[in-house]
Amino acid sequence: MRIKQVVVLGAALTIGLVMTASSAGSVDPATVLKAETLAGVTGPYVGSANPIRSVNGGGVPWDIAEGKAVLSADGHLAVKVEGLVLTATGTNPVTTFRGLVSCQTIVDGATAVVNVSTDAFPATTTGDSKIEATVTLPSPCFAPIVFVTSPGDSWFAATGV
Repeated sequence: MRIKQVVVLGAALTIGLVMTASSAGSVDPATVLKAETLAGVTGPYVGSANPIRSVNGGGVPWDIAEGKAVLSADGHLAVKVEGLVLTATGTNPVTTFRGLVSCQTIVDGATAVVNVSTDAFPATTTGDSKIEATVTLPSPCFAPIVFVTSPGDSWFAATGV
């Protein structure tokens, strides 16, 4: 009876070690930023007068019904926007949006801003889009901001409220 218990215990330990070892290689990268809201460009941020980290605002105010963004340490970016439209018309005239990640970093011992963009992703006339891409983040990447931009990188929405 004792031998049977030792064999069962040994088998259970072996299975546990194998499962732990196999799951250790599949650890997801850390989440750097998770935003449940994005804010549309408005007020003094419209246009080029007051860029945020060298990113100009869109030329007119934009509203957003819903926006979410998640950035992982490996540079994986997922952004979902719904109802990202011109304030004046309630429609989106742009056929594609891009994701842009802005980081404070260090270059040659000095502070710097590094902005990295995704390729273009389709956007509907009602302002819906899903952006999913991997960007090359600088190291370190302090205080990241995620923007939804035009193909020319003027921002329409950014992480914030």
